[in-house]
Amino acid sequence: MESPLHITSEIGVLKTVLLHRPGKELENLTPAYLKNLLFDDIPYLKQAQAEHDAFADILRSRGVEVLYLDKMAAEALSDEEVRKQFINEMVESSKRGGQRTTDAIVQYLSSMPTMDMIHTVMAGVRKSDISLPEDHEPQLHAIVEKNSYPFYLDPMPNLYFTRDPGATIGNGLTINRMHWPARRRESLFLQYIIAHHPRFKDADIPVWYDRNNSFSLEGGDELVINKDTVAIGISERSTPEAIEKVAEKLFAESSFTRVIGIEIPKSHAFMHLDTVFTMIDRTTFTIHPEIKDAGGKLNMYILERQEGSPHPSITKETDVEHVLRIVLGVDHVDLIECGGGDEIAAAREQWNDGSNTLAIAPGVVVTYDRNYVTNQKLRDAGIEVIEVSGSELGRGRGGPRCMSMPLNREDV
Repeated sequence: MESPLHITSEIGVLKTVLLHRPGKELENLTPAYLKNLLFDDIPYLKQAQAEHDAFADILRSRGVEVLYLDKMAAEALSDEEVRKQFINEMVESSKRGGQRTTDAIVQYLSSMPTMDMIHTVMAGVRKSDISLPEDHEPQLHAIVEKNSYPFYLDPMPNLYFTRDPGATIGNGLTINRMHWPARRRESLFLQYIIAHHPRFKDADIPVWYDRNNSFSLEGGDELVINKDTVAIGISERSTPEAIEKVAEKLFAESSFTRVIGIEIPKSHAFMHLDTVFTMIDRTTFTIHPEIKDAGGKLNMYILERQEGSPHPSITKETDVEHVLRIVLGVDHVDLIECGGGDEIAAAREQWNDGSNTLAIAPGVVVTYDRNYVTNQKLRDAGIEVIEVSGSELGRGRGGPRCMSMPLNREDV
């Protein structure tokens, strides 16, 4: 059967994408817990949903099939035993308190229709939602009540950034171990969808990396340059060890022959490679100038398949344009700087995801309208720029690429 997953570039015509429309998880954000939940501010849900709906409508208007995470998860949990397993695994990964508290949470979730249960898991379970059983040990009950933290299960406000829990590479995918505990449970949805959804379960889809690994890897760091080469950011959230494991798996079981580890500053502002570097056309990329050193160099590690060895060869390069020319087999590449290279505009627009472009076809990208300096530079370079509003969505520190997990693209 034809694989339901197929990505051999960042720029091929986008055919199918996985999104998550923001839900009540955003309404469980409070100032006291923003840092732990990886937010800098609290988006206004109604407006965030309107912006997200407009984003999805633009994709549909360009012929993209839009799938939603909650609907796909509900369809994957149609079997009662699978549903029970999902609830138990999700609660086990989230729980606060003793076993009887855990049992009460499982019972609470199990009593709901599947879609309601999924939305509740996403939104978080407050302590006020559940009455503990009468035989709950008094001393434990007292400890729980004394704890001012309001949740048994934390909300998952980052879920609308569907790019990170997994990434399609070739006809397979990575199901990622997220760096921060606040996001670790997110990839469970993808794990169950791939294993149990009718669209995927019989397709024998290879998993290049799974969430039970020890080292963190996130999809915002994973870029498919072409049918031979994958670039992965060495960042705050993706480790060299994870990158090497992905490379070994790809080299052993796929046609990919090269993985480029690109080292970027480890900071909240530069959290993933796609916040500072994306591919937008056959030989054109966006880049935030601050990822290079004063001499214009950028540390890159080229992992390549070695015949007769399970381990890749590794060489270091520092000239990003040279590496891209070699990988693409061309004489010239264009790097369009975020903010047009202006120090102030670049910093401001990178913070607002000016480099986080989603290519939906060669030379056609979706961006936030607020990044007008960068958007004009893209247009000057011949790129078609489709703008969406992100005044509320952007408060989560992610742009159009972050908000989308492509599942299928045409080959370039």
